[in-house]
Amino acid sequence: MKQILYTCIIIVLNSCNGLYNSDDFDKEGIIKEIEVMLSDYHADINKNGLTAEFTYLDKSQDFFWAPPGYTSALNYDSVQTILLQNAKSLKLVKFQWDTLKIFPLSNKIANYTGIVNGITIDTVGVESKVSIIESGTIIKRSNGWKLLNGQSAILNVHDKK
Repeated sequence: MKQILYTCIIIVLNSCNGLYNSDDFDKEGIIKEIEVMLSDYHADINKNGLTAEFTYLDKSQDFFWAPPGYTSALNYDSVQTILLQNAKSLKLVKFQWDTLKIFPLSNKIANYTGIVNGITIDTVGVESKVSIIESGTIIKRSNGWKLLNGQSAILNVHDKK
């Protein structure tokens, strides 16, 4: 009887041992999926303006972002308000990744960091060039990868890289 009990315990322990292993997911595949999403994110902003961001933001209670110029993280509603206000003052927005690194943590969560270069033209015709350093967390939802949280800050030209 003891031998059967010990055998059962060993079987249970061994079967639980491999439930989750960080190597059990396709990191390269996840990186490619997220690269496509983040590329589409900028392409949509370039085509449709800042309000195109809404498609890529996670609308859950877990969402937060610390945008350039802010000293604390904002919830989705606050970020939405800021984007809607800024969108009215810009007639052109062009962003592209200068550098981008993605760090998958699981099949559904990844961290990323990078530098975004951009040009904006406001409604009066003033052009501004910008470099933004950004990092955050991306989560996979039923409707695709979404920006869950993060922070971004404007870089001075001499700060870049």
